[in-house]
Parts: sequence; structure tokens; C-alpha cells
Amino acid sequence: MLKRIYILLLVFTAMQLASCGTYKSIHHKPVTEGYNATVPVVEKVNDSTFISGRNSLTKNEQGQWELYIEGDPLQRGLVNGALTQSLMQKQEHAFLGKVQELVPSKFKQSLLRQFLKWYNRKLYLHVPEEYKTEIYGLSQYMPDDFDNVAPPYLRALYLHAAHDIGHALNDLALVGCTSFAAWGNKTEDGSLLLARNLDFYAGDEFAEDKVIAFVKPDKGYPYMSVVWGGFIGNLSGMNYEGLTVTINAGKSDVPLIAKTPISLLSREILQYAKNIDEAIAIAKKREVFVSESIMVGSANDKRAVLIEVSPEKFGVYDVVNSTQLICSNHFQSDTYKDDKNNTETIRDSHSEYRYERMEELLEENNKVGPEEAAEIMRNREGLSDLVIGYGNEKAINQLLAHHTVIFKPEQKQVWVSSNPYNLGEFTGYDLDEIFSSRRQKPAVKSLQEPLMLLPEDEFKYSEEFKNYEEFRKLDRVIDKAVANDEKLPSGFIETYQSLNPEHWKVYYSAGLYFYKKGYLAAARQQFSTALIKEITTLPARENIEGYLRKLNRKTE
Repeated sequence: MLKRIYILLLVFTAMQLASCGTYKSIHHKPVTEGYNATVPVVEKVNDSTFISGRNSLTKNEQGQWELYIEGDPLQRGLVNGALTQSLMQKQEHAFLGKVQELVPSKFKQSLLRQFLKWYNRKLYLHVPEEYKTEIYGLSQYMPDDFDNVAPPYLRALYLHAAHDIGHALNDLALVGCTSFAAWGNKTEDGSLLLARNLDFYAGDEFAEDKVIAFVKPDKGYPYMSVVWGGFIGNLSGMNYEGLTVTINAGKSDVPLIAKTPISLLSREILQYAKNIDEAIAIAKKREVFVSESIMVGSANDKRAVLIEVSPEKFGVYDVVNSTQLICSNHFQSDTYKDDKNNTETIRDSHSEYRYERMEELLEENNKVGPEEAAEIMRNREGLSDLVIGYGNEKAINQLLAHHTVIFKPEQKQVWVSSNPYNLGEFTGYDLDEIFSSRRQKPAVKSLQEPLMLLPEDEFKYSEEFKNYEEFRKLDRVIDKAVANDEKLPSGFIETYQSLNPEHWKVYYSAGLYFYKKGYLAAARQQFSTALIKEITTLPARENIEGYLRKLNRKTE
């Protein structure tokens, strides 16, 4: 899976390497006339608090950044950029530093540059003017370190399509996000509750500085969203009407041209819809270029649905005679019943497995509240509580989450996890508290009352977690050794496997290493052991079986 994520970073870099002449048409220029172009003045209170008028950026006790901004599109972008400038710089370096390490070849960068120059030729037509203006304002504060590869506005614009393009070209749909909604007799008070894991991994440094943004636009509804520096789209958010929007990737064909980025469609729904019907109407009017499940929870409707979008099809999945809704990475509406990509996802990936595991956990937790939701989203076991190794993609908690969010839309309350992964405390917020009055300084505060905090997971202090973190390091070492035909030190494989002994990959990687070194008996033993573990996908299992067949032929 990490290789798939790295491809995303590669694609992102290639987009940034696109020629500065890519957008020469006047239509590519953002509209700035008629908006407030006042340059924000930022007051630094201390190293963790920055204020600009009624806008602010504050770091809470859990290490999360809390951003409050308001105004018209240009002013929102300018204030956002002024307050988060250092975070944007760090995020851009986190992306590009990894890619430059992985793709040092100037020739390969040139090929990708030419392809994506053509591929993105009409992206601007599918981004609302409001968001282009906001992105332009934000880009005025982007670092100049990478101006030699593309101007700031284009870099900022392309960033919002990076997920979609990487997903489309390299099947990043199989990054395993999981979410659920429950209401009525499934929750402790009968009101709507939703939770989601965003299992998006772009490097440890990238996940260090998540931003919880509270935005009060001049048009539409105030909303909150979990983002990062330089990003105005939405992956997980709730607006002041109690409408929540989260997205889960699906399997896509490779499209011929970039269209509306999913994160900006999600943002548009969040900003302008107050109920499910309005959310569906907004989703219908936009052309997308990847497949995505958009879970929409609504306080006004007191339920949740899935809006399932793809380049060619549009479906809505609304449960009947049920008070729970589960979403992993395959579609469920009748529209996709016979869809080839969706059928392959259910058969080949870990999506159906996680769906069934979520069914088990919701059955075990018959009355779900915020604390129970946090426990469910942190669950590390497989079906029937099978031990499947830490970090297995078949688990609800794959120990790589950028964030977990829990919503109570009817109460306008939200909880956001803190590092590491989703194991730290969940910080709670009340949108009535944040948006009901105009604040001066500071514009937003951490709500640290006991009822607004969810406890950390004690697993983060365990020897098993310490071993898992060391396993991740050694996993990269053995992957590199296999790729470059390097020799590992004596005792490495034994140590590596002892850190995460139930994970199939420690045996698969060892098998690859021995196979390439010509130690066929050792390779066969490792591959055979991998097969009795819970392997993530059908293609991965078939790959191992293929190696065993090769070994059998070699020894006949």
C-alpha cells in the first residue's frame, strides 16, 4: 500500500513540474475584482497562537492546530495563507522531499510533466470560481522554494486534484477508509451519530500538523473541516446546519482528462447544502473523474445516505428498514450492482472484509455513543476478533490514519483524534459555541471541558505499539533491500518478524528477499507461512501462490 501512496506523491510532483505556460487562457485566471484584497496583518501572540482580526490559528494541548477564518473568497484565502504560511511550507516540503527522493530522474519527471500538462488542460473549467479565488489568495503565501517548477497559484490548484489523479492512475482506491452512521435504536440517545477513519498516508511528517478549520464564509453555511496547510477542500467536515460530509474512494478506470476534484465537490456540498436532497443536487451538477462514495449525514433528515459518484454513473444508497449505514470502499446502490470495477473491488480488495467487520462491531455495541464510536474506529482485529497483525489493511484501524472524526449532527458536536494516528485524545467542539457569536481575540478556543474530550487509547503506551513503530522502520529497510538487491545484516529478518509476527507481510517480504538471493528452501518456507496469515487482498495471495509455483518448478 505504501507504494501506491508514493505513486500519489509522484503524480503530485509531476503536476507541479508542469510548465508555467500550461494555463495561458484568460479563463485560467482567478477572479479577484470586487473582493476584499486587504493584506492581513498577523499578530504573533506566542509560538502556538496567531491572530489576524477575528481570525486565528491556535495549537491546542493535543497538538492539533485550530484555524478560524471568515470573509469573502479572496479574504479567506489571504487570511488562511497568512496564518498557516509555515504549515504550508512544511507540508509542501513533506510532499516534494519524498518524491524527489523516490524519483530523482529528470527524464522521468519530464515525461510526466508533458503528460500531465495535457491531462490537466481543462481542470480550471471544473473548479468553481469561488474556490479558484480562495486558492489564489492562499497561494500568495506559499513558499518560493518551488517557484522554479510552477508558480504558487498553479501548485496550490493542482494540490486539490492530487488525490484524484493519483487515485485514477494508480488505483489508490484501495487505501482503506471506513465509516459508519447510526441513529434511532442504534445510538445511546436516538440521535444521529457518524464516525470515519481517513486512512490516507503520505509520510509521517505530513501527518504531524493536522488543521481543524472553522470557516465562516460570506455565502453559504459556516462549517468545520479537518485539513492540512494549503488545502481548502473537504475530506471530513460538518456545517452549521448539522450536515456532515466524508469521502471514501472507489475503484476507477483511467480517465482521459481531469475534471472536478472530489475534495472541492465535497467542500461545495458542505458549504451550500442543509439537507440530503440539496447535497444530492449539488453532486449531480458536477462532473468528476474518479469514483467516490460521499457519506452525507443530516441533522434535518435525522439519517445518512451514500452519494456514489463516478465519471459515468451516479447513484444514491439509502438504507431501508435499518438505522445504520456502513461505508468502506465499494459501492452499494443499484446503479453499480453489475459494475465491473465495483465487482472487482468486492472480490479483490479488503473493502468487503472491513464492511463485515464493522457490522460485527456495531452488533457488539448495540447503543453507540461517542466513546463507543472511538473504540470501534480504533479496533485492530479482524473478523471474529482474529489477530491479523498490527497495520493490516483488513482492520478498521490500520494504524496509519491521518485522522478519525466523530459527529453528532443534531447537537452540532464533533470530535477529532490526535496523534499518534487516531490513538491520542479526541478533542471536542460545539459549532454553536464557535459560530453563534462574533469573537474578537481569540476567534476560537479549545473546548477542554471533560464532556468534550474522549480519552486516549492506552495501546499507544504498550510494548506492542513500540514494536509496531519499529516494525514500520524495518519494513522500509527490507523493501529497499529487496528492490536494490542489497544484503541485510545477520539476524535482521528474525528481529523484523518478531516485531509483528501475525502480519502476513513479514513473511512475504522475507520470502522475496530469500528468493532473490537464491535461497529457495528458505523462500518456500516464508511464502508458505505467509499463506496461513490473513493476507490483505486476493491479488496479494495469488502473487504468493505464483512464487510457490515457480519454486516448485525450479526444484523439480
